[in-house]
Amino acid sequence: MVKAGSKPRILVVDDDGDLRKLLRLRLTAAGYEVETVPSGEKALAALPVFQPGLVVTDLRMEGMDGMALFAAINHQQPSLPVIILTAHGSIPEAVEATQQGVFSYLTKPFDSSELLRTVGQALSVSPSQEREASSSRNDWRASIICQSQSMQALLAQADRVAKSDVSILIQSESGTGKELLARSIHRASPRRDGPFVAVNCSAIPEQLLESELFGHIKGAFTGATSHRKGLFQEAGGGTIFLDEIGDMPVSFQSKLLRTLQEGEVRPVGSDSPVAVDVRVISATHRELEASIRAGDFREDLYYRLNVVMLELPPLRDRREDIPLLVNHFLQQMEKSEGQARKTFSPQAMALLVGASWPGNIRQLQNVVAQTHVLSSTSVIPESLGKKALRTDGPTLQTLTEARDQFERDYLIKLLQMTEGNVTKAADLAGRNRTELYKLFSKHGLTAELFRRDDNEEE
Repeated sequence: MVKAGSKPRILVVDDDGDLRKLLRLRLTAAGYEVETVPSGEKALAALPVFQPGLVVTDLRMEGMDGMALFAAINHQQPSLPVIILTAHGSIPEAVEATQQGVFSYLTKPFDSSELLRTVGQALSVSPSQEREASSSRNDWRASIICQSQSMQALLAQADRVAKSDVSILIQSESGTGKELLARSIHRASPRRDGPFVAVNCSAIPEQLLESELFGHIKGAFTGATSHRKGLFQEAGGGTIFLDEIGDMPVSFQSKLLRTLQEGEVRPVGSDSPVAVDVRVISATHRELEASIRAGDFREDLYYRLNVVMLELPPLRDRREDIPLLVNHFLQQMEKSEGQARKTFSPQAMALLVGASWPGNIRQLQNVVAQTHVLSSTSVIPESLGKKALRTDGPTLQTLTEARDQFERDYLIKLLQMTEGNVTKAADLAGRNRTELYKLFSKHGLTAELFRRDDNEEE
């Protein structure tokens, strides 16, 4: 049975209404929160709303079958476990499904105890369980404001790697919140009670970098009037965050590599190494692979830092988070300045949601602060938003541009889900093959690019 109050969520997908009812009864009685839908298409629509920790789906269904649904879920949320329900005659297909990444399969009719055992095993590795567990560790991700699927998936990965001591590289654009993510990982880790030391590698002059990171002894150089610990030693037992690691001078990279390999630093002027116990998280807005090819970054250091890479999505790819972030920044300003509550007009909020945000969250915060200060009314108008964004016109796409972008994105997802099978794609889209081929041609798409070698068009 599930512990009271935990209520893991399970999405059941089956075109058999009686089986849906039976599964709901058995799983609800076991303490789970259950949502049922009759098709794969409705399951995909329910995912972002219901946010289940597990999907239980029939293999054979009209329209999108269980494997097509799994492929779509695996593309969107690769950590979300899926259990396949199958008849005895299709067991070989179910076994093949587990080899492709499905968590497990159950044959119909299934035993209740076997169902609950398999469900419990699947939920034990679900990202939703990791998020539940994380809330008991002082809510490690409370400072990260989001509701988008891309960020939820990223935070599930972050929580998982936080439990280990592996080096993490956060690669994303400037202003996306790399240090905020690094601090959150530290709070979720076994080192949470140790120090978190942040270092901006691009802000320290090259001639001072070794002394800052590794320390120095008295008399090591002019002005070294006493012994001084470096930041690696200051972070002992905790985490050191090396921001903008891509800007680190090549001449120093070999020294950092040696520290990571040996677990020790050598203070400037000293002949004796000092052992250090730190977890290293680094971050960059640069494409380090390109820097390696240009000779600006050591390949061996890259692989030492990049045991796990986390990529923060830019704000333009998580627009559903913008209203949440805006309200969060407004609340912060109200608390700090003691002013009456202000809100953005619907037109102003639409402007913010549609903006391109090259500066990401940092730019959004600045725009909110500027408009909040300049607004003489409790409702911030669109005109102030335009001024803050330094534009004379709306930043929203035209309707034609928005339709074309949606159409192209939809077609790509359709081809990915069906692995380039135009017949299946046409069925899912509710259009005939001729119409789809015209749309593919319009957007420069070719179904063959999405097919596996063994998946020829029928």
